Amino acid sequence: MALLNILHYPDDRLRNVARPVDQVDAEVRRLVDDMLETMYDANGIGLAAIQVDVPRRVVVIDVSEERDDPKVFINPEIVARDGVERMQEGCLSVPGYYDWVERAEQIRVRAVDRDGKAFETDAEGLLAVCVQHEIDHLDGKLFVDYLSELKRKRLRKKLVKAERQGQLPERPATPVI
Repeated sequence: MALLNILHYPDDRLRNVARPVDQVDAEVRRLVDDMLETMYDANGIGLAAIQVDVPRRVVVIDVSEERDDPKVFINPEIVARDGVERMQEGCLSVPGYYDWVERAEQIRVRAVDRDGKAFETDAEGLLAVCVQHEIDHLDGKLFVDYLSELKRKRLRKKLVKAERQGQLPERPATPVI
């Protein structure tokens, strides 16, 4: 396994739309393992392949407190949504910034697992928010796109300056989507 480099906003590669995975093979399983290692190392609770510059529709998530319940979603697709949840979100690709975002409170997602088996599952609360957040990444959308244009411009300017000066936060103290 290997730690992968996480892209940071406003890197244009985060706006790429990920391609579907045609077949779950050893290469895809290795990507999943590397993404899980990278997510855990960065103290994240979710990571999309596009965030590590791999334009494939692969997502890993672990919202458990013990950090021992990894979930893998390959070619994820939300097939039902219900309710509204407003939750403060952060992102490994937008280090050190958190803001409120509205998303569906409950979802039904269809995907393929690490072994290539199709499944559907219901998610609510933090897991539902995390799945929606990561699928947005696969579609070239970031949680900052839910913010006002003024907030986005200020954040972009702040992060560009911090990265230029080598001052991006290393690792969040609390788990981040």
